[in-house]
Amino acid sequence: MNPLRAAAHEVAKFGLVGSLNYAIDVAIFNALLVGPLPSRPITAKAISTVVAATSSYFMNRHWTWRHRARTGVAREYGMFIALSAVGLVITLGFLGFGEYVLHQHSWLARNIWGNVLGVGGGMVWRFWSFKKWVFLPVAQPPEADQDAAHAALV
Repeated sequence: MNPLRAAAHEVAKFGLVGSLNYAIDVAIFNALLVGPLPSRPITAKAISTVVAATSSYFMNRHWTWRHRARTGVAREYGMFIALSAVGLVITLGFLGFGEYVLHQHSWLARNIWGNVLGVGGGMVWRFWSFKKWVFLPVAQPPEADQDAAHAALV
């Protein structure tokens, strides 16, 4: 598969996994806002994001990037959670800006700031960082030309 097609394939899979986990995130966030945390949108978003990120790790590990090197669940999940925490900070930054700087406290404003702008900004970060640091490429054997050139030098 050529590199451009492979990248498009990864983006499509990441997008599908992200869409499903986005629905999980939004559902939990809104359930918490209308239930036990009506005046705590930052806490509600943090909880919903952690649940969705955990689900996302397993879906991405076993489907989106299953062809990439496996470096162990402890290392991958630890990196995934650390990088997801940066994504969470991005998301909460948008939500906090709407909530505490612009004083937009409506249900719609919280969803736009947290679930549209915040998740969108965090998604860009997560795709790039997961591909770079969590789901590493499989080491490719040197090409025959490189082997021949090396043998000629030895």
